[in-house]
Order: sequence, then C-alpha cells, then structure tokens
Amino acid sequence: MDGPFVTALDLILRADSVLMQIIGLSLRVTLSAVAIACLIGLPLGAGLALTRFPGRGAVIVLFNALMGLPPVVAGLAVYLLLSRSGPLGALDLLFTPSAMILAQTVLILPIVVSLTRSVVEDLWTEYGDQLLSLGADRARAMPTLLWDGRVSLLTGVLAGFGRASAEVGAVLIVGGNIAGHTRTMTTAITLETTRGNLDLAIALGIVLLGLTLTLNALAWSIGQWARVQLG
Repeated sequence: MDGPFVTALDLILRADSVLMQIIGLSLRVTLSAVAIACLIGLPLGAGLALTRFPGRGAVIVLFNALMGLPPVVAGLAVYLLLSRSGPLGALDLLFTPSAMILAQTVLILPIVVSLTRSVVEDLWTEYGDQLLSLGADRARAMPTLLWDGRVSLLTGVLAGFGRASAEVGAVLIVGGNIAGHTRTMTTAITLETTRGNLDLAIALGIVLLGLTLTLNALAWSIGQWARVQLG
C-alpha cells in the first residue's frame, strides 16, 4: 500500500487540479449551507426559546428529532422538491451545487435551531429578570442573548459544518456526483474507491480527516478559551 499513499501525498503537495476542484466545491457547498442555516436558524431558535404559543413543545420535539435526520431521507425530500414533477421543478436546480447546498442546509438547520433554543433559553432563565428590569422585552433581548451565547453557538455551528462536510447520501442523490460539477470529497471517495483509484481516494480522505481534526481542535480551543475568560 506504499504506492497509493505516496502518490496521494504527492497529489496533495503539488495541489493537483482535480483534487483542488473537488475540495473547493465541497467547501463552497458546505460553507454556503452553514451560512444559510445560521441566517435562518439563529433567529428561529432564539424566537422559539423566548416565545410561548400552542404546540411549542411539539415544534421543539420535531427540531430535536430532525437533528438525527438520516441524510438519505433529507436528500430524497430535496430530490422530490426539485424534480421535474416537484413544486420547485421549474427552477431546474436538480443535479447542481445549489441543490446540494439546499440538502446540506436541511441537515444543518435543525442542529442550529435546537442548539440556539437551548442556549438562549438557559441565558433567559439566568438573565431574564435583569433584562426586563432594564426595560428590554423578550424580542429586544434576543440580540443580547445571542451575542452572550456566541461561544456555545459557534461550537454548535462547527458541529453542523462537520456533519455536512462528511455527508454522502444527500449530496449524492441531489447532486448526481457529476465530475467537475457536483463531485464532492465524500462522493468522490466513494466513487474512486469502487473504481480502484485509491490514489485520489486516499488523498481526499487525508484532506477530509485533516478538516475534521481541525474542526474538533478549533471547537476544543474555543471551549478552553471560554472557560479561561469566564474564570
């Protein structure tokens, strides 16, 4: 196995164009999905934490359950949504990076919403009376609570990024694994391994493993820094 590993390292060190294209697309899709999930999920989660309405408990349970949504189910749902006979079929987004972004957003959004609700709810329990005494109602307190919980929220967002970047099923269903167009690191590893092209598969595996280790190290470092800052 020395041959494939050596060749894989060579592909990484010389920044092979095919390798870089796959990595670049993977990062673009995942970062876009994380950004969209945060734009929707942070205010939604905070609103869920600070408001009371009939069925609130059921909504919380639903989002908590969706955190474990199987990726292939998310991919199937997005596929049906974007297919020719689906409600968004006219947009012609199936088998494009946009469809992959949508599928990953569906996977990340419940994580962001549920984590935000939990963090903001705890902060409101701790500081709610103080904020109310200063004249801030629940809606006006939302930005303050989100900022105060930024470290915990960032750790959760990194977890969402990690889940999306390592996902295969959903992006394979809606992206089609088209070379040079919708082939990501995970789908390329699957394909190249079945083809016996271990050089590229190992190179992508090394990069993906490095990305996972970096995310975990970053999350740990943020947690340690927060503990020091909070004394």
